[in-house]
Amino acid sequence: MSAVQIARVINREDAKLAAVVKRALPQIGKAIDLIAAALEEGGRLLYVGAGTSGRIAALDAAECPPTFNTDPRTVQFVIAGGPKALAGAVEASEDSRELGRREMAKRKPGKNDVVVGIAASGRTPFTVAAVEYARSHGAKTVAVTCNRNSPLEKAAHLAIVTEVGPEVVAGSSRMKAGTAQKMVLNMLSTGAMARLGYVYGNLMVNVHLKNSKLKERGIGILQQATGRDRATAQQALKAAGNRVPVALVMLETGVSQAVAERSLAASRGHVRSAIALVPRTR
Repeated sequence: MSAVQIARVINREDAKLAAVVKRALPQIGKAIDLIAAALEEGGRLLYVGAGTSGRIAALDAAECPPTFNTDPRTVQFVIAGGPKALAGAVEASEDSRELGRREMAKRKPGKNDVVVGIAASGRTPFTVAAVEYARSHGAKTVAVTCNRNSPLEKAAHLAIVTEVGPEVVAGSSRMKAGTAQKMVLNMLSTGAMARLGYVYGNLMVNVHLKNSKLKERGIGILQQATGRDRATAQQALKAAGNRVPVALVMLETGVSQAVAERSLAASRGHVRSAIALVPRTR
């Protein structure tokens, strides 16, 4: 095949994935509710996986603090082989049930946590054992896999199964299976954060403004959300201590920074609820 022909074959297979994930939306919705309820009570979302699945989990966990300004402890990942497995293969670790239990035990999962085990085959001993351990200690558990009736599905309270079919390169689960997993994890974390009010419409209002690019984004978010001009948005953001949610409540209600902060605290950071808690002055 030519390079374009190869790309066309891969693209044709990838095009099937949205429909595959769509069939799992009812289970994905249930998982989002579990995660949102856990986070609202101060719990955590703990991803666990090996190889590609673990790296995809790590990516999603790492993106939550900059996107939603969450505490890094709120969404965590556990990968077979530890952090060194992010950059290189540590294949033997995924076969150890003992390592799975030990690594999960370090996180001390409990009743306010949700543990999501990710494995394309649904058979990875490390991941299955970690999920079993978490469930036995009161955590809610979710399986994300590409095979039905797998050990991982049986170990978890809830299963999200995306049957992607054979890979373009047989057995290479970094391809369609990995893409489907990424799609599912995007929905789980983003859906939970949306339920918690960390987005406003489709705007990333909880973004952490750590650099000049993100500060510009914060100004743009305020302009788009409120219809105000740039100067007004910029002034509000400065008055709010560069915190977009505080500035948004101030702009939408006309209250002071202190009142906006109290309203956000009362609503546990849910921006739309915080706005509803204070009377409009204009």
